Amino acid sequence: MDDLNEIETPAFVVDEAVALRNIAAYQSHCDEVGLKLRPHIKTHKLVHFAKAQMDAGAAGITCQKIGEAEVMADAGLDDILITFNVIGSAKLDRLYGLARKVRELAVTADNADVIGGLAETFRDAGSPLRVLVECDTGAHRCGVTTPEAAADLTRMIDAAPGLVFGGLMTYPAPGGRKDVANFMTATCAILSRAGIDCPEISSGGTPDMWQADKSGGVTEYRAGTYIYNDRSLIKRGVCTLDDCAGRVVATVVSRPAGDRAVIDAGSKVLTSDLLGLSGYGLIVGHPTIAIEALSEEHGTLTSDGEMPLAVGDRIEIVPNHVCVVSNMFDAIWLRTADGSLRQMRVDARGCVT
Repeated sequence: MDDLNEIETPAFVVDEAVALRNIAAYQSHCDEVGLKLRPHIKTHKLVHFAKAQMDAGAAGITCQKIGEAEVMADAGLDDILITFNVIGSAKLDRLYGLARKVRELAVTADNADVIGGLAETFRDAGSPLRVLVECDTGAHRCGVTTPEAAADLTRMIDAAPGLVFGGLMTYPAPGGRKDVANFMTATCAILSRAGIDCPEISSGGTPDMWQADKSGGVTEYRAGTYIYNDRSLIKRGVCTLDDCAGRVVATVVSRPAGDRAVIDAGSKVLTSDLLGLSGYGLIVGHPTIAIEALSEEHGTLTSDGEMPLAVGDRIEIVPNHVCVVSNMFDAIWLRTADGSLRQMRVDARGCVT
């Protein structure tokens, strides 16, 4: 199949050539500045593209949840960092099982309870689990908030049975590269005085990826959205429309008023993420039309003046935030190098535990 008009909508279509170009471009940047790239697979959730990222030179992959990591490990991806606090006996048992499947596994922690659970689980594992201390350098999500607290948790990991200190990790706020450097430099100074080496400093974030370098001792970078890109990144100047590999295809199903149309893609497709933008996506080729409102299955379009779309017309939408859209579909349509379309199951879709 090679005609978008032949597929049922709403659909998520990924241009493979654009995605591979994005992979190569950012791998080249990291190679030039001396950073290891550990891409976040939450954007695409596909074994196909995770392997493409590894083939391009990535050091390993990043997962947010154990479920994602299990899917990737079963497919042969064997160097995985999970950047989420693992809590509870069920998840710890799964983590232990995952560690037996892969060559390298690391997790993050930002409190003593998490470290205690990891230590209890891995005390007799034979091979210690690498644990990175998560640091809040300005995003105000998870992470210890001071270098002193980071050093305290490092000492706890260092003394815990079954664990080994793997380094420091942060997910900074956009524009926060200097804050990362200051925090990491201060933390490493404390650790050095205590005779503790910091083997890895992992930072990340697609919005600042082209500024990523080794400031503050950063050794690796985690980016996810860069493989597809989206409207939020166009707005930030990170990419252009031509770099957006993932697009939602939708059909106009109603034309209830002269300046209004309705499409078959609502919040269950485009999601409610705005990321500071107005409207719920960029309609390619129609800059005067806005996706003004969403209900579950309907998207309401409004136009400056007469609506140029008719019932049955198809549109392509660049989502505000492409990562969440990937998780809304059981399968994507992949446009391959020869222009044909083939369906591909989203391997880690729905893996949120």
